[in-house]
Amino acid sequence: MRVYLDFNATAPLRPEAKAAMLAVLETTGNAQSVHAEGRQARGQIEKARRQVARLVDCSESEIVFTSGGSEANALALRGAIQGAAESGERITRLIVSAIEHDSVLANAALCEATNAGLRVAQCPVTTDGVIDLAELRRLLREGKGRTLVSVMAANNETGVIQPIADVVAEAKSVGALVHCDAVQAAGKVPFSFAALGLDYATLSSHKIGGPQGVGALAARAAAPLTRQIAGGGQERGFRAGTENVAGIAGYGAAAEAALVDLNRMGNVRTLRDDGERKLNAACADAVVFGRGADRSPNTICVAVSGISAENLVIALDLDGFAVSAGAACSSGKVRQSHVLTAMGVDPALAQSAIRISFGVSTTAEDLNRFIEAWARIVKRASTRAAA
Repeated sequence: MRVYLDFNATAPLRPEAKAAMLAVLETTGNAQSVHAEGRQARGQIEKARRQVARLVDCSESEIVFTSGGSEANALALRGAIQGAAESGERITRLIVSAIEHDSVLANAALCEATNAGLRVAQCPVTTDGVIDLAELRRLLREGKGRTLVSVMAANNETGVIQPIADVVAEAKSVGALVHCDAVQAAGKVPFSFAALGLDYATLSSHKIGGPQGVGALAARAAAPLTRQIAGGGQERGFRAGTENVAGIAGYGAAAEAALVDLNRMGNVRTLRDDGERKLNAACADAVVFGRGADRSPNTICVAVSGISAENLVIALDLDGFAVSAGAACSSGKVRQSHVLTAMGVDPALAQSAIRISFGVSTTAEDLNRFIEAWARIVKRASTRAAA
């Protein structure tokens, strides 16, 4: 029996989400139509909007549905910069942390290339993977003009949780706007868009057991934002295109279930901590990254020097365990992690890192079976290397 331990790549579809999607697929109606069928589709979308808004503690009017987290990140960065320019308060500086998801880093580079006078700066992190607040403070006070700051809530590779409240406080002290990629945090740790005082937050369905291909951007009502997909007036004019009603309904159901499951994440954390102790007991040379920082309760990023992550992932797969090497958005390629590089990890060790991520459905037996297989494979690889 296979054991799936790659929830950070995509979580298994929740039964609540599947049921909601099937119910929608059995009906007909475009949410923009005024007849009964159209109104029914609109009602399903608005129900999901309320469910997602409750998960992250924001107003339902602040939720803009997208095709996923990457599109939401693009809408946040590009939409904010374009919207600010249109309002006469041009953004001249974009600060991103060095450990952001590729969709943030790529869109930051695109913004710099297509907006004259915009400069992008990367804020470094500590060896534990936490943003350097002193350096952020310096960057915020450097140069002139309005600033947009983008810092993720929880890292997808290490699980390290960033001090978003402190980031917002620093940014707001100089009038900067703040975007937070909360894809790996929402539904796993308490996350309040309102309490944090954010301007934008990126969310994703399939990271919490909803369907793939659906996400959302939470955008404060007064924050500048210009649509990046033109056409119809869907999503309050911020995202044109016929809504994916079934996907959105599934996302809403998953968000509602994830909110309830937050009460069970303490058990997941206990499972993670016990697993890390067993990994080190099985191999004293195992290094767990970000261990000294607050982390998402479901994530372990571990390496044993000299053992290829790619080979380890393949061997584990053949043994019936699904894990990954770093992020899962690299076209199936295993490559050097920019996250571990930013943390100052030795390149040779970084190339050995694998990520184990799980959820409330994961059992202690699942993790114990994985650790036994991992220890056996690591021992065999170490013996071959020493021969």
